[in-house]
Amino acid sequence: MTIEPFVASFVASAGFAVLFNVPWRNVGFCGLVGMVGWMIYETLRGVPVEPILATLTASFAVTVVSQLLAKACRAPIIVFSVSGIVPLVPGGTAYDAMLNVVQNHYDMAVQRAFEAFMLSGAIAFGLVFSEVINHAIRKAKL
Repeated sequence: MTIEPFVASFVASAGFAVLFNVPWRNVGFCGLVGMVGWMIYETLRGVPVEPILATLTASFAVTVVSQLLAKACRAPIIVFSVSGIVPLVPGGTAYDAMLNVVQNHYDMAVQRAFEAFMLSGAIAFGLVFSEVINHAIRKAKL
């Protein structure tokens, strides 16, 4: 594995943090969260693991790291999780689905759209699942 994809995911996440007006002291941490998520995704894809499971695991990790950084930096979790999830968003898959619709390749368009839908669902489920576990742990400590 090369380092370029990890640097690109860091830059993408940090760039979105700047777009979302995240305080400058947290921009680097946002990039770090995105890079960690992408590293986990790429590592699992190299094993090989299905893209949906890899995305689910990486989004879960993004939320866990976001929760830890939120406590350490005294910032809302959403500051880190929104920027950190950006590299995992299946924008290329959704683009391919629309391209196939325009080119009248409906069978391929449905497959790509379903894949984008499943990846998006895996992202959402990973984010929510991590938050539910975190909430249950905090409640158990009380």
